[in-house]
Order: sequence, then C-alpha cells, then structure tokens
Amino acid sequence: MTEATFTSRLVPLPVENVDTDQIIPARFLKTVDKAGLGDNLFADWRYDAGGNPKPGFVLNEPVYRGAQILLAGNNFGCGSSREHAPWALAGYGFKAVISTHFADIFRNNALKNGLLPIVVDEATHRQLFSLVDEDPATAVTVDLAAQTLTLPDGRAVEFPIDPFAKHCLLVGVDQLGYILSLESEIAAYEAKTPARIDTTAVSISIISISS
Repeated sequence: MTEATFTSRLVPLPVENVDTDQIIPARFLKTVDKAGLGDNLFADWRYDAGGNPKPGFVLNEPVYRGAQILLAGNNFGCGSSREHAPWALAGYGFKAVISTHFADIFRNNALKNGLLPIVVDEATHRQLFSLVDEDPATAVTVDLAAQTLTLPDGRAVEFPIDPFAKHCLLVGVDQLGYILSLESEIAAYEAKTPARIDTTAVSISIISISS
C-alpha cells in the first residue's frame, strides 16, 4: 500500500525518453516473480560486463542510497508495455517517480502496482533538478490524499491522478482486490436480481442437441 504521506530524498536521472527496456532489459522478463527484479533495475547502465557497479551511475552513488523517489526526465517509461518495469522500480525501493510526462501504458502499470507517477510542470521539474544538484539531501513530501508535492521552500504543487487508482493506492488493493472487497454487495445484488437466462431451459437444450 502506498503511504498517504511520505517524505524522501530524490534520485536524479535527467535522461529523456527512458524506455522500459532500459528500465529492465528484456533478458530479465522470463520471470513472473517480482522478487529480485529491483537488483536488475537499469542493469545495462548500472553494471559493467562483469556485473560490477559502474562508477558514476546515480544508483551506485552512496549519497542517493535509500532515496524513495526517482526524479526522471521527460517521457519516462516509453516503449514496450512490460509490467516488469514498475515491478523493478518498486522492488528497488521507489515509491514514486516524478516527470513532466509518462507513457500511458507505463503510468497505468505503475498505478496498478503501487508505484505513484507524479506529473509536474516544466518549471517545477527544472527547479527540482537544480535543488538536488546543489544539495543531494534535498527532500520533498508527497501527500497522495491531497495530491500535492511539497518542495523544500514550502510550495505545494498539485499533481493529477485517476480517482479510482488513487482509491486503490490509499486502500492498498489492486483492481482484483477492489472487486473482491465488494463480494458481499455483489452476492446481495445477485440474490435479489432475477436471472436473465433460464438456466434450466439452456440445460435442456444442450441435452437435446447432444442426444
């Protein structure tokens, strides 16, 4: 479940058009298990051919260790529709990604998997990169219920989110979990609503055809 409010430092990745194959390379898509995918996040940028961390890549910098918000470039998550991309980001420990634009499929997959995509205007985006460049300890506060991102100077920036996705994130359920939470209401509706199909007649027809 995404916390209603949390404060975190930022991991700056000022690269535009980061596609899902860069987020989690195709060779890691054989699994349907989320466990361990965070170790392979940005694998081709993060490790050399021998599997050693590349000096200079942001996730390998100790100063950003433990930060839970990725500050990404424009058009983050473009490319294929692989759900492993938000799995890997969440598996690494990110709770949110900030950008000026997300690819639609990535945004929807992120919301379904407890990762919050936060869209901000270009001026705020530039300001955040500037603040982190000046001080890597810069932190912001996310308030999902209020749909605001509060900067160090106290300015609160509103961000959009689909109401249904917001509800699921706050309650801590996915789409299936939401449906299951309505099981008693569904059962009550079915009990008082006449069947639209005469199942007896259908059974007789099937028997007649098979005979």
